[in-house]
Amino acid sequence: MSEQTWVSPVKQRLRAGEPVIAVTITAANVDLAAQAASLGFDFLWLEMEHSPITLETVRNIVLATRGLKALPFARVPVNELWTAKRVLDAGVCGVIFPFTSTPELAAQAAAACRYPTTGRRGSGAVLARFTWPNGPDGYPDSADENVVVITIIEEARAVENVEAIAATPGIDVLFIGTSDLSFSLGLRGNQDHPLLHEAIEKVVAAAKKHGKVVGRPAATPELVQKFMAQGFGLFQAPTDIGFMAAGARQYLEPLGRTPVVPKATTIY
Repeated sequence: MSEQTWVSPVKQRLRAGEPVIAVTITAANVDLAAQAASLGFDFLWLEMEHSPITLETVRNIVLATRGLKALPFARVPVNELWTAKRVLDAGVCGVIFPFTSTPELAAQAAAACRYPTTGRRGSGAVLARFTWPNGPDGYPDSADENVVVITIIEEARAVENVEAIAATPGIDVLFIGTSDLSFSLGLRGNQDHPLLHEAIEKVVAAAKKHGKVVGRPAATPELVQKFMAQGFGLFQAPTDIGFMAAGARQYLEPLGRTPVVPKATTIY
């Protein structure tokens, strides 16, 4: 594959206004991630903030999912240059930055995913060159063009700053962490409160104004369709464990057995 041929299919769908759906990976298991990558999702949301997944596991998943449908993205534990650098050098095709609540943090996220002079990424991506879909040649230019940058809006102050965050160059998606945002608004996780809906609408309006895609969790296909009608374009599907629990429930309940499983199937 020549250095001119590959374009991130996730970026292509985002630019075309087509929905992008991620499956959340929380188990540190390469076989599970490889299976998930072949099911039809657009990318793997490798959860490093809320699960035991380590950098080594991320690298093994990158290796195991080469050529499969879903691209590997990583949610890093904190919005820092070095956290993004490490997962990018491991070969991920997108970085998800939590608690991006100021324009300065949004600018830092964008800079972390691009080489100078546009950004501040360090030039040590030997492993990424080896597994990048484009091949090793021309990696810096290809990565600068194709890495997807997702910032999470999950604090009240992020909503207050959302106009400046949305205006930040180099950000592809504003993702609303609805549960954390509800807690930040003092609603203790309530997803149906008018204050939360008002905040969500403000984020959607800012994203639309500045040409950014807006995303959110969506636990069911019905919710994906509902949220698409509201202007959302990127969706976090349930976790690997959540899908397993749903499958177990579907199998066992007709047999008169009720699985003891957590209700929450998506990490917000």
